Amino acid sequence: MPHPDHTHQRSDLVRIATAAMTEHGLEPEFSERVKQQLAAITGSGLETGPEIKDLTQLLWCSIDNDDSLDLDQLTVSEPLPQGAVRLRVAIADVDALVKKGTPIDDHAHMNTTSVYTSARIFPMLPERLSTDLSSLNAHEDRLALVSEMVFSADATLTGSSVYRALVRNQAKLAYDAVAAWIVGEGALPAAAAAVPGMEEQLRTQDALAQQLRQRRHEQGSLEFETFQPRALFEGEKVVGIQQQVHNRARQLIEEVMIATNGCMAHFLEQRGGASLRRVVRSPERWLRIVAVAKDYGETLPDQPDSMALAAFLAKRHKADPLRFPDLSLVIIKLMGSGEYVVEAPGATPIGHFGLAVRDYTHSTAPNRRYPDLITSRMVKAALSHQPAPYNQAELSALAEHCTLQENAAQKVERQLRKSEAALLLESRVGQYFDAIVTGSSDKGVWVRTFSPPAEGKLMEASVSLRVGEKIRVKLISTDVERGFIDFVQTH
Repeated sequence: MPHPDHTHQRSDLVRIATAAMTEHGLEPEFSERVKQQLAAITGSGLETGPEIKDLTQLLWCSIDNDDSLDLDQLTVSEPLPQGAVRLRVAIADVDALVKKGTPIDDHAHMNTTSVYTSARIFPMLPERLSTDLSSLNAHEDRLALVSEMVFSADATLTGSSVYRALVRNQAKLAYDAVAAWIVGEGALPAAAAAVPGMEEQLRTQDALAQQLRQRRHEQGSLEFETFQPRALFEGEKVVGIQQQVHNRARQLIEEVMIATNGCMAHFLEQRGGASLRRVVRSPERWLRIVAVAKDYGETLPDQPDSMALAAFLAKRHKADPLRFPDLSLVIIKLMGSGEYVVEAPGATPIGHFGLAVRDYTHSTAPNRRYPDLITSRMVKAALSHQPAPYNQAELSALAEHCTLQENAAQKVERQLRKSEAALLLESRVGQYFDAIVTGSSDKGVWVRTFSPPAEGKLMEASVSLRVGEKIRVKLISTDVERGFIDFVQTH
């Protein structure tokens, strides 16, 4: 523990994050057995065979965060007659290098997910794999599972298939630059401009994604805006906090991934196998959600109704975008978190209440999520007419374990966001900020400052304060180790 007068730096956040991983039952470091297995891997695992199609000449591209190196998926589209579109999505074949029951797989099974904090990433797989040999890196031939979907002119899915292929990423792109270009606020990114035909590719994919998004909205998908700031560093120093913007490029990938996950779920069901599904159940605390809406003068039905809730959320977002992230958080908490379940073929799907989809598995990020690697193995076994690599009992245990570990990872990430904000504000004790009241309970009142976006507790809070009220606050203390930020209200 540092001395009380110690000025915290990035290295302190790394230490705090590492301790938090251990505290929440996650392994922060790779074992010697993992390192030995990794040292024996000499290449990217390029298999050959008649079942593996060579699709390296297609205009594949990746769109991810600016700093993402673990590239899990590529997309490519093809216009068809009468306004139809063929969309292919390639998912990294991580199983080609990471076999079930090996030391690397055991570590991935333990954590079940990569954990992302600003100061340090704790990858599920060693970085030599996740950012190189099993990543769909630019201009490299890689094995992949391809989901091929055909959509009619109104974005109805008319057919789909799944197969193995060899692919090559022709353009590594980033969300913000692609989004700026789509909406006419920036140039076509250089990596795309260098590939003839890539501009048309991206236009086609964006148009299809917006149609798919509209269809889900009509079926009751929920639009949230959550508060997930990330610290910005210059060397060892935190210099700012940035809130992630949900833009058109993120929407493009989101829609394509939802479609792909549905396609993979259907494929496994058609082959008569059980599958690991990601579900958000119909909310048991629906009447609490009804009461929240009533506070805003809106009436929701007595029974869970995603379309009615979607309409309420859209109305509030338009009426009060400033406070919408806080309303989003309230509704998300009342809905309950997502979980993994095993669904047998022919069983009635639980579905995903928030996405307004019935069949949804996690399959699109096997470098960073273990359920996706499990699904990949199930699909590959079905394709080669081999027995499923997991039986029902194994899948049930994995579903429960993956849910627990994902929740633990989210707790680590939340804890570190608080410590990051406390570190940024550590040198600003005594300063004044504009803020909004975000929560009030018997445990206290919480506020969020606008610039920088940081949440903290309001000490000696007035009982008359209401959630959503704008106030002026003074920062009185920070505790980087525990992620505490304390304010008092000023008048």
